[in-house]
Amino acid sequence: MHTVPHYRFLDQAEQLEPLYAALDRVDEIALDTEADNLFRYRTRVCLLQILADGQIFLVDLLAELPLAPLWQRLATKHLVMHGSDYDLRLLRGLCDFRPRSLFDTMFAAQLLNIPRFGLAALLEQHFGIKLDKDHQKANWSQRPLDQDMLDYAALDVHHLPALRDKLTDQLSALGRVEWQRQKCQWQIEVAGDGFAGPDENSWRIGGSEKLGGRGLAVLYQVWHWRERWAEKLDTPPFKVTGNEMIMRIARAAAEDLPLADVLKVHLGRRHDRLFPSLAEAVRHGLATDPRSLPRRERRREFAPLTPEELARQDRIKADRDRLAQRLNLDPTMIATRSQLVQVARAPATIDEVLLPWQAQLLKSEPAWKG
Repeated sequence: MHTVPHYRFLDQAEQLEPLYAALDRVDEIALDTEADNLFRYRTRVCLLQILADGQIFLVDLLAELPLAPLWQRLATKHLVMHGSDYDLRLLRGLCDFRPRSLFDTMFAAQLLNIPRFGLAALLEQHFGIKLDKDHQKANWSQRPLDQDMLDYAALDVHHLPALRDKLTDQLSALGRVEWQRQKCQWQIEVAGDGFAGPDENSWRIGGSEKLGGRGLAVLYQVWHWRERWAEKLDTPPFKVTGNEMIMRIARAAAEDLPLADVLKVHLGRRHDRLFPSLAEAVRHGLATDPRSLPRRERRREFAPLTPEELARQDRIKADRDRLAQRLNLDPTMIATRSQLVQVARAPATIDEVLLPWQAQLLKSEPAWKG
């Protein structure tokens, strides 16, 4: 069993002063968030966990708190986080937050090729602590929050500085501290874009590229039917119905099956309420001219590689895989598949596509120089 650290839950304006005082005494904090993305149509940040000057503060972001002074202070701090991408994008959307600098313990674990790089696994490996992962799927918008949920939230930040120190020692032994710094700075930059906004082609879910016109038209209508219900019910779209069922309906329509066969689905406990409008959406899709659907622009990166570019991609990939094996790294930590395509198409862009340490590794290989 692990000992739960002392923490303060802040949901009143007069409780904020000790937090501000602690922040003013330090240059570095540990940070995490909890959100309700599994329970709402539009995600809300519900709780902010801060470890500052040895003290843990859990800030209720659903309470009516004047937090402008908090965001101003946080923007001046070095952050220690784990799996920061989602949290930073959430905070960007919430209050236009952008950190000064960052150490992400997940990136450090990946650069050390630790197979299980989730926070729970790392805490168990380095400190013998077992976190209750069930709370990762808890409803953080409920109030009051259960005691065990608050305990879990406090533990999420309590050990981050000590974990950072252990991982930094290992990175230093391998000469990869600068790799980590560059990766974390990259994360700050990409998270600064926030979450991608709605796209007129978001309905083109996995597998849709294999559908014919009739199936695509039904998919388009049913996907938008699901979005309308999700917004109306204030629930994530997957809780209305999953992508698998949507694709089953679309494939049945593409095979020209009778309407009754296309609609052989069950929508769980909401069936009687939702089914009539689903049937109407399918009928609408069957009556829709596929040529009227939003067209996906053919971007340059979707153009096939030329034979010369394919050969170059194979050489660069072979270099990457040899490097990864020699360095005991996952190959995608050096370059992902999409990055290989970009570099194969335009080798001169390698310093734009990759981080400096990644580009330097690849450019040091004989095949690249040749």
